[in-house]
Amino acid sequence: MAESLPKTMLAAHFEAPGGPEVLQLMELPMPVLQAGDVLIKVAYAGVNRPDVIQRRGFYPAPPGASPVPGLEVSGEVVALGEGADPALLSQMVCALTPGGGYAEYCRVPAGHCLPVPADLPLDQAAALPETLFTVWHNVFERGYAKEGETILVHGGTSGIGSMAIMLGKAFGLTVIVTCGGADKCAAALKIGADHAIDYKAQDFVEEVAQITGGKGVELVLDMVAGDYVPRNLNCLGEDGRHVTIAVQGGLQATINMAQVMQRRLHLTGSTLRPRTDTFKTLLAQEIAQLAWPLVEAGTLRPVMDQTFALADAAGAHARMESGAHIGKIVLAVAQ
Repeated sequence: MAESLPKTMLAAHFEAPGGPEVLQLMELPMPVLQAGDVLIKVAYAGVNRPDVIQRRGFYPAPPGASPVPGLEVSGEVVALGEGADPALLSQMVCALTPGGGYAEYCRVPAGHCLPVPADLPLDQAAALPETLFTVWHNVFERGYAKEGETILVHGGTSGIGSMAIMLGKAFGLTVIVTCGGADKCAAALKIGADHAIDYKAQDFVEEVAQITGGKGVELVLDMVAGDYVPRNLNCLGEDGRHVTIAVQGGLQATINMAQVMQRRLHLTGSTLRPRTDTFKTLLAQEIAQLAWPLVEAGTLRPVMDQTFALADAAGAHARMESGAHIGKIVLAVAQ
């Protein structure tokens, strides 16, 4: 199989950081497989906020990863690295990638792949891994969410936000989200949120207090940081957990540490991309056991926004930066 592969491939990449327009279709060498890797012929690639930050020059690929953007793909396994399971060859998979998804071929550690059910379209399959891995780890592993609790999620119609709604509801959580505008609040409620707060028209701290009868929420999934953090802490009940996964509102936050002590609050956060291959493999195994059955049963499907051609990756990034999208943006790679 490997002998019939091309020596070069097309990829959407950039030579220098900048706006969406720096993303151009380039001819690049094929990925070099390492032990335990698989080579995926990419059908679709998911577009995520970290890709935008990388393109701007603020989120470089970790050592050893492809500098080409793209953290999730779907497609066919067409070659195996030494030690990879032979059963994976010719299988349709989706995968969390260390980088390199915006390309015709992508190298991925075999342990980061999940099987694509026959009734799951490949564009939807490519839209699952990054948000599913991120939400599972941060809500259920770092945030210790459990049935019967209430979670506040910012950015309810984003890829992460929509996944947090769906996973939260699947595992018995009450989900409160914030969104920018009545139309996005309506979309979030349609996705399954129990409550949607228009942060442009309402004070989310007051709204959360009213919704919870003053008790507060057990968990906040925070993608904003900055001056949202003290407001988030005001939304938490006693022993509440605050999990930060992005800093779109700023790197710095000023908080009342007496409040943290008195109410025994937990503050944590994470970034997934720099974690080890072994960590991501273990995370994939847990997802395969506990969450992937929902995908196989057809009850968990990503909320899809828009599909762009690989050659129009710039258009995909422009749409993401506009904030108009609801759900996931993907690139169609295989024509």
